[in-house]
Amino acid sequence: MIYAKLFWEFFQTGLFAVGGGMATLPFLYSISDRTGWFTHEQLADMIAVSESTPGAIGVNMATYSGYITAGLPGAVISTIGLISPSIIVILLVAAFLSAFHENKYVVGAFYGLRPASSAMITAAGLILARVVFFAGDFGNPLNVKAVILAVILLAFTNVITFTRKLHPVIWIAFSAIVGIIFGY
Repeated sequence: MIYAKLFWEFFQTGLFAVGGGMATLPFLYSISDRTGWFTHEQLADMIAVSESTPGAIGVNMATYSGYITAGLPGAVISTIGLISPSIIVILLVAAFLSAFHENKYVVGAFYGLRPASSAMITAAGLILARVVFFAGDFGNPLNVKAVILAVILLAFTNVITFTRKLHPVIWIAFSAIVGIIFGY
């Protein structure tokens, strides 16, 4: 039964999370709250692992979530659930591409999805900031160590000239080392 529920939860996520992998975060927080399969703190870890591994972040997070919940079969089923809506939509659109290509309603619908996608990504960023800087609840004290690390990383990636052009892999390795040192 857990496998059917995993498939359904991630199918819905894949169906409604328009805008890329970060748009899946509000859905994952909702899954966490409703099912208890993983905590918000584990979700923050999933984001870190998913960002640092090859592949699409949404797919990586579905795989990781499924693995935490039900092992290797759960990882496979969650991933299939997440990507199934996209495959179905792509096949349908491909079948009718010429009819949809310049349809003003379709163009308008995609234009209208942009703000919704932006709002979902913003909400995910705010939730992630709450988890990182306030241990999941704004009532908790500010995590000064996390704020200092964020300011330092922001300075190194945006202000200090010679470090702005470093390859992202260097930043991922640096972040992993800092995370190990500071116990994140």
